[in-house]
Amino acid sequence: MPIKENEIKALLEKANSLPLRPGVYIMKNAAGTVIYVGKSRKLKNRVSQYFQNSEKNVKTAGMVRAVKDFDYYVCDTEIEALSLENTLIKQYSPKYNIRLKDAKSYPYIKLTDELYPRLVMTRKRGEGGRYFGPYSGTSTVFSVINTLSAVLGLPTCKRKFPRDIGKERPCLYYQMKKCCGVCTGNVEPDEYLEKIKYATDVLRGHTKEVKNKLTEQMYEYAENERFEAAARCRDTIAALDRLGQKQKVVAPSDTEHDVIALYNDDVCSCISVFFIRDGAVSDKQEFVYGAERIVDEQNISAFICELYQIREYIPKSILLSFELDDEDRETLSTYLSERAGRKVTVRTAERGDNKALCDMVRDNAEEKAKAYKNAAEKDEKVLTRLAELLSLETYPERIEAYDISNLGKEHITAGMIVTDGTSFKKSDYRSFKITSVKDGTDDYASMREAISRRLDHLDDESGSFSELPDLILLDGGKGHVSTVRELLEERGLDIAVFGMVKDDFHKTRALCTDTEEISIAKENALFVFIYKIQEEVHRFTVSKMDSAKRKTLTKSSLTKISGIGDVKAKLLLKHFGGIGAIKTASESEIAAVKGISAKDAAKIKEYFNDKD
Repeated sequence: MPIKENEIKALLEKANSLPLRPGVYIMKNAAGTVIYVGKSRKLKNRVSQYFQNSEKNVKTAGMVRAVKDFDYYVCDTEIEALSLENTLIKQYSPKYNIRLKDAKSYPYIKLTDELYPRLVMTRKRGEGGRYFGPYSGTSTVFSVINTLSAVLGLPTCKRKFPRDIGKERPCLYYQMKKCCGVCTGNVEPDEYLEKIKYATDVLRGHTKEVKNKLTEQMYEYAENERFEAAARCRDTIAALDRLGQKQKVVAPSDTEHDVIALYNDDVCSCISVFFIRDGAVSDKQEFVYGAERIVDEQNISAFICELYQIREYIPKSILLSFELDDEDRETLSTYLSERAGRKVTVRTAERGDNKALCDMVRDNAEEKAKAYKNAAEKDEKVLTRLAELLSLETYPERIEAYDISNLGKEHITAGMIVTDGTSFKKSDYRSFKITSVKDGTDDYASMREAISRRLDHLDDESGSFSELPDLILLDGGKGHVSTVRELLEERGLDIAVFGMVKDDFHKTRALCTDTEEISIAKENALFVFIYKIQEEVHRFTVSKMDSAKRKTLTKSSLTKISGIGDVKAKLLLKHFGGIGAIKTASESEIAAVKGISAKDAAKIKEYFNDKD
């Protein structure tokens, strides 16, 4: 319900009573839900602007119409207000605020904490090791890891060092001179750690410094007539040059900036970030938001804070393509300086090479926004037609699809995939190990259990499970639909449910209710969309079922050994990484595993020796 004139007057009076001090304000709708969080160095001035007859952009005006009340927190400093704003945005995930996607989904490069450290890809930041990133995608991460490993000769095999030194012959990578050969025992820890130091310098964007060090080392080796070592330095420098050639050079070689640009219109917004190291674009990220999100210079500080809360490295200079209030810019610079442990300058580029750099990144943001709008138009047509065909009351932005897979009476698994618009939202995928179906393979009961467990999480305060789907699609027929509709009615939920019916060749034929089929054969775009959903949910579910099967089969070979149950089998597999490593391990190495006794180790060795 739109906000009324007398309500605006009351909110304006409340806003005018606020203090002229730094703080954070929280806008709420009629249901008491937080829909927007903002900060200001003068609460009264900022909040009262929302309820005055001043000109507002479309997005801000839409937010104000939904406001029924607001709360506020007074802070001692602007830094405190900036930090609190960011915390509250994370806590409430307001409808109109902008946020990064869930930080858990970003890939990082991890330098493991061991005598011979490795570079590995991870999505979880833990306590051990060092982390670099986050990166824009896993392809970027693996490309960087593979390149650095080849350039510096870092091992990429699954051997554990120093445990496996001298146990097996060196692999092909050593013969090809793409690995330094730690397994040979000829590489001292100090020598290896020097290579890792070079890798970390490159990961932080200091490739030029690494090349300078290698050049000095090369000449030193040459003077001492260590020509093979000098040749290795020369080859490494050449490889680093080739790595730099793959990156787009946009500035002089000593340039190091993060450049943040903003494109904004009434339909969508895009924030584009280029990470420039040694004059080249080492990585970039784009964040596109729909029409409902308020993206402007006044609330972008919280976004930048969140961006650097998850980044391992903050450069000395951050360039903006847009104007930021002097006090806001100073507050942001101070906040980032505290995080970095040294001075960080945030500034708007106004002329010269830096201005050209910002213009380039801003053009990139505009192109991404155009692509988003073009895709959104196509999505809208498909989803609008789907809503028409199924007589849906709401536009199906979030669709959840379910499938059941099993191996006989074992490993019954339900898979759930999610679409956001017409795109698969893989971060929201889930699988369920079915436990209620003991005898036989009752698909209906399995489907009921899976969706019942999913609906149990609707009351979660946050997370993807707290969102109500606009449409549920089942890989099944009328019986599946009837079962799930009955479940929804029991819970008092009104969610549209349809089955995805397959033909005799296991291909999508139609959608169905519990009483009729709705043909989509002549709806080309819609048919392709439903077909992709059905194939994806089947692929995901089968993959999860196969994974459960493999784990059971692997464990079962260990649990055949007297005294080794599921817990000990899991400890052994976690420590050694697989059955093959356990077979080749010595009795003392097995006994060294926490939770495994000398008696257990003897039985394990006896078991595998008998097998051989």
